[in-house]
Amino acid sequence: MYCDGGSRGNPGPSGAGGVIADSSGTVVAEISVYLGVGTNNQAEYCSLLLALERAVELGIKRVCCYMDSLLVVNQVNKRWKINNETLRGLCENVNAVIVNFESFQLTHIFRSSNKHADQLANQAMDSAHIKC
Repeated sequence: MYCDGGSRGNPGPSGAGGVIADSSGTVVAEISVYLGVGTNNQAEYCSLLLALERAVELGIKRVCCYMDSLLVVNQVNKRWKINNETLRGLCENVNAVIVNFESFQLTHIFRSSNKHADQLANQAMDSAHIKC
């Protein structure tokens, strides 16, 4: 699973993108959701949350997730403290979904390795269809 969120302005119009692939690399789901006005960090968290919720719907039990947000990766992995109340709530929501999986791993990757999810997040911002 690859996730990315972004905002045009901080805060500004934001979107979430995600790609869920099986172990052979075949894409089984894509997420592209306009989030309304928000911060980049909020969009990053929402991208992870929406992708995890979709994985639960698909009955996926083992998740390896890759994101280019060092902040989200380190906060969810409990390496960094969360000072912002909004982000703390989003992290709690992520943790509530993670319990549905037999295994979960969240890894930081470089932005250049996350182009598909980034494209979906930008597509969502371009379309401006509010869901979250």
